[in-house]
Amino acid sequence: MQREFSPPPRAAEFSELIKKRLEEVKSSGGTRETVTVDWNGQPLNVEVVDLPLSGLYYNPATHRIRAQRTYDARKDKVLDADPWGQEGQDFLRSLLQAEPADPTRRDPAFDKLKESLEGYGQNDPGLITHQGILVNGNTRAAALRELGKVSMRVGVLPESFTWADINAVELSLQLRKDHRRDYSYINRLLAMEEQASLGRTPEIIAKAFRIQVKTYDQERWILRVVRDQIERSQHAGVALRLVDFEDHQEKLKELHRDYSKLAAGDQDRAEILKETRMTAITLGFSKTDVRHIEEGFQDRYLSDALPAELTSAPEPEQSVAVPGLGVSVPGASSKVSAARELNRRVLQAKARVAASDASEDEKSGAQALQDEVRMAFDRAIDRAGRDARLRKRKQMAPERLMDACAAIDLCVGELVKARASHSLDEAAFDEAAVKLRDSVRQLAQQAGRGSQDPGAGVGWLLSAAALELD
Repeated sequence: MQREFSPPPRAAEFSELIKKRLEEVKSSGGTRETVTVDWNGQPLNVEVVDLPLSGLYYNPATHRIRAQRTYDARKDKVLDADPWGQEGQDFLRSLLQAEPADPTRRDPAFDKLKESLEGYGQNDPGLITHQGILVNGNTRAAALRELGKVSMRVGVLPESFTWADINAVELSLQLRKDHRRDYSYINRLLAMEEQASLGRTPEIIAKAFRIQVKTYDQERWILRVVRDQIERSQHAGVALRLVDFEDHQEKLKELHRDYSKLAAGDQDRAEILKETRMTAITLGFSKTDVRHIEEGFQDRYLSDALPAELTSAPEPEQSVAVPGLGVSVPGASSKVSAARELNRRVLQAKARVAASDASEDEKSGAQALQDEVRMAFDRAIDRAGRDARLRKRKQMAPERLMDACAAIDLCVGELVKARASHSLDEAAFDEAAVKLRDSVRQLAQQAGRGSQDPGAGVGWLLSAAALELD
């Protein structure tokens, strides 16, 4: 649910300064700068003034770094407890400067923004509340402070705005097509989840995010899977974080598409695919590698590659009673249970390796497990890739021939039109027909090699070529 924050320190004092600056702008008689924001579907023009950076606060509710806050659980708790304190604000500033997928690294995009501000100044105003909380321009404020600037141009929202209004305005600004820096992937999913928690329908949310409803459904499914992975990674006080899934957007989207197709016919096969692919994603395999994990991958390739101690699975789940209905449904099969168990062990191992408070022995054991499973997946994916390439080569010649047939069918239509309009280039068509004859001869020659019992199609092709030669 949406959180209401208490006013920051000296909020009343800063609000008085804002009112004075707004009055000065109105009474100056010169050209007044305004910025337009979308509020409840209507344009709202707000006055722009110059205010000291020392009085502005980074927004603890900003959607831009919600996933990144999970990177450091201790600092996140400090920020929750005291969002306007120095440590909490410093944490927000560090995340605004960091790469979305790896908050330990400084984002090159932040340095480019800083260079632009230093060379050309602030082109667009930020946006704040009457209490000095930044609604838009958090990253610019961080860059301006690094440059040693003392003030920032900002539009001031109406004093009556609630936190619901503030979040709605921030979201509308982010979803403008001309916005310069998008939310990271997980933060976008969290923003959709927040909109759903406010009671908005999928149709309304999809329209706001400029996507189709089916895409919105896909994104909600992905966030549920991510949260499930985090929950299952929890062990001995450590777990994965939302930020750990920032770089996997395309892999997760492809997983949803393939999972949905399989689930329509066999839920167990779909679950095995999901668990196996999520294990590979956790281990850091590339998108092209993950694509080789298809239906049957576990049986055909992975089972033989895994060490025996990693192939044992818990007992198949018993039937599960549906509360209130008095009926039971079958539990997961042994193969689904095996895939889930392997995924769980890898998730917990990765969480343990990343934990700052884990001992060296714990990290070493977890890393060894990851390495062992990764080697098995590497061998299995390599075999699956070779088989996929072989299947592709087997299908290449028939697919080419089907393309040629389609082209000839189109040619028939074009020939009829040209004859009807008396516009056919007879010489050019005859030359093309000679080329077709030569190509058919070559095709027949190759199709006949090693074929002791040709089928109807190849038999016709050989007969046609032989007849033409006669």
